[in-house]
Amino acid sequence: MDIQSQPLTRMLSHIVKLHHYSVHLMMEHGEVYPGQPPLLLRLARQEGLSQNELAQQLRIKPATLTVALKRLEKHGVVLRKPDEKDQRISRVYLTDKGRQISQEVREALHQLEEVCFQDFSEEEKLQLRQFLNRIHDNLKDNEKKYSAPDSR
Repeated sequence: MDIQSQPLTRMLSHIVKLHHYSVHLMMEHGEVYPGQPPLLLRLARQEGLSQNELAQQLRIKPATLTVALKRLEKHGVVLRKPDEKDQRISRVYLTDKGRQISQEVREALHQLEEVCFQDFSEEEKLQLRQFLNRIHDNLKDNEKKYSAPDSR
């Protein structure tokens, strides 16, 4: 079955996986692993988040985040510091090396965006953005429906 005849959600999933794989290939210098670019970009926007806050914002399990942070810490990309007010809370910061790598990730994503949309007109990109926003809103509504206390 070619991609054009697959259900739309399968096509979206395939495109997302291909996008993630492309980012990985572009960042294959050994210090950024699949799944880490969103973490690096989040920290570049807002450092000092707790591990729990990061896990919630990235929508990943705390244990998954811990593994990623240990790997990044080992490579000198992030560091964790105890919260000044509550020593039980660990806050996460980028190192100078981490800031450089997050900039490389941002540049790779920009290049990849250019590749993805090289044959699209501005009108087509706007239309796609509108469609994706509607999909996003539909999924957020669905999330609310299933996470509501009375739906359990």
